[in-house]
Amino acid sequence: MKISQEMEKKLASQWFTYLQRKILEEFQNLELEFSKKNRLKVRYFRKNIWRKDNPQDGGGQYYILKNGQIFDQVGINHSTVQGKFQKNYKSSIPGTKKNQSYWASGISVVAHMKNPNIPAIHFNTRFVITSKRWFGGGMDVTPSKKDLNEKKFVHKNLKFVCNNNKKNYKNYKKWCDEYFYIKHLKETRGIGGIFFDYLYKDWEKNFKFIRDVGICFVDIAKTIVEKKKFLRWTQKQKDDQLIKRGRYVEFNLLYDRGTKFGLNTGGNIDAIFMSLPPNAKWK
Repeated sequence: MKISQEMEKKLASQWFTYLQRKILEEFQNLELEFSKKNRLKVRYFRKNIWRKDNPQDGGGQYYILKNGQIFDQVGINHSTVQGKFQKNYKSSIPGTKKNQSYWASGISVVAHMKNPNIPAIHFNTRFVITSKRWFGGGMDVTPSKKDLNEKKFVHKNLKFVCNNNKKNYKNYKKWCDEYFYIKHLKETRGIGGIFFDYLYKDWEKNFKFIRDVGICFVDIAKTIVEKKKFLRWTQKQKDDQLIKRGRYVEFNLLYDRGTKFGLNTGGNIDAIFMSLPPNAKWK
């Protein structure tokens, strides 16, 4: 039975809302348990709600935790918005040749860790409707310290999710490596992951894949943090992490599609730039 586009919107948005709550719960528990065990001050997520200038065009909510014991900063953003693309931007979006209207819902997460042994982790998934409709998203991991076993673990789990949904892991991995390539530095942002976009056909199967990628992200992030949260670190390692963050900032401001999409659709500035780390260094 074919479901209506309005039902597709509702189901996608409800999933992103649920996943945001799930990630919030899991990440807060990581912070809570570590802080209490070490008798340190517990930091909590703060909720922020925003609306577009025209409230009928939607908005979103994001949770942010700063200066934690696990997380230097982590943001969890979910929004559902609609409107019309600016003329100078619509050419980069499929299905806008004759109509500038769009609807979009999605979730994005960026976690910058206090312990430099633990990598920064980024994840997002989205559902976009113009005269076409599609899913997109992905996740990637950015360590400041090499860990081959961790890299194998991340890619093993992402490959399983792709294969289980009959998606081409090899292509998605390559797309991720190419997308997160910092051109002016001639280097990749991290150890990669998967990146995909324009999943047009078979909505129900693609929606299942989107849900599976979300759950996979939660599992990967929790496992990495749990494994490394008690490792000791030096100031030299922290400095290396901050320099790596500088490159993260450069990528997000110069190349990131999500940043450009948010800025060109009247998104909330604080929610858009929550991906930036709280501090960074440059040589």
